[in-house]
Amino acid sequence: MKIKIDPRIYGLPPRTALFQQGSNEFTIEINRKSRVVMKDAAALLEKAIKIKHIEPGAAITLETSAPICSKSVKFLDESGIRVLKSEG
Repeated sequence: MKIKIDPRIYGLPPRTALFQQGSNEFTIEINRKSRVVMKDAAALLEKAIKIKHIEPGAAITLETSAPICSKSVKFLDESGIRVLKSEG
């Protein structure tokens, strides 16, 4: 079960949709129509680093309904961030 948590706990912008599943699993949701590009992927990696600084060993997942460019998928995968395609 996903529980919405306050992103400011991890030093993230308050508009970040951050959810926690279990003790060390976090999901960042991006719900929009525009494509997720490398600039977005780099910003997401920065958010993941901030979470991992406070929660060492945390598993980060990106869940999005937006299309994702192939370079971003590869970049996030190499950075240890799982990408899930959501309906919506």
